[in-house]
Amino acid sequence: MTFIDSHAHIDGHKFAEDRDSVIQRALDNGVEVIVEICNGDVELGSLEEGIEIAEKHPFIYAAVGLHPHDAKLWDDQMESRLMDLARSAKVIAWGEIGLDFHYNHSEPDVQRSVFRRQLEIAGELGLPVVIHSREANRETIDLLREQRHSKEKAGIFHCFSGDMEMAMGAIDLDFMISFAGSLTFKKASDLRTVAKEIPLDRLLIETDCPFLTPEPFRGKRNEPAYVREVARQLAEIKGLTTEEIGRLTTENFYRFYGMSRVSS
Repeated sequence: MTFIDSHAHIDGHKFAEDRDSVIQRALDNGVEVIVEICNGDVELGSLEEGIEIAEKHPFIYAAVGLHPHDAKLWDDQMESRLMDLARSAKVIAWGEIGLDFHYNHSEPDVQRSVFRRQLEIAGELGLPVVIHSREANRETIDLLREQRHSKEKAGIFHCFSGDMEMAMGAIDLDFMISFAGSLTFKKASDLRTVAKEIPLDRLLIETDCPFLTPEPFRGKRNEPAYVREVARQLAEIKGLTTEEIGRLTTENFYRFYGMSRVSS
């Protein structure tokens, strides 16, 4: 079986002591690509660290961007820093970016402004975007629709947690829908209902590690090897085997990014 963890955060202190072992366990469990999202501890250098990790391993790629929590940190210097990092050949997307009105670590108006600017930059660079949206379903879709230009690649709604209306809006904009460990949670029946209706050719899987550890590993730090549990749950929802979901989502990943398969 083969899997792709399309969204992981393996930079930072939570993996500092055993990162190499974590990466090896992923390979041992059939994970052939990890996409490192370089925006964990922005002020502590995780942007640069994430790029370094990707450049060290042929099967790890990266995305750069400023998370909505950190939108308050946006200035000309941050923009230049991100643009410089995006020059790496291992950067395949811009993100994760978006809106998060649950915590409001950055003011909503600041989030909106920074989201718009990052969408513009991604369009200029020809990079797809990785979207984070929490308690901002309609506004996220409306803003994407407003900012979208035909020359831009679309993107991925990561760790999807929205309703069917949001999912259909994303698909209408040519976005992929990625599910994380939250799909396995006992109280996630509504999310599983949405997942059942998503076309197979729009599906991706991820861990969003070290967060959202799936069943049966709840209570432990999440890691890329556990993406197979997301595949298992999605397979159950779709009436397929875990192997089939692994193959389909792997094919979707390579098709979306226009990439050839890599070897470790």
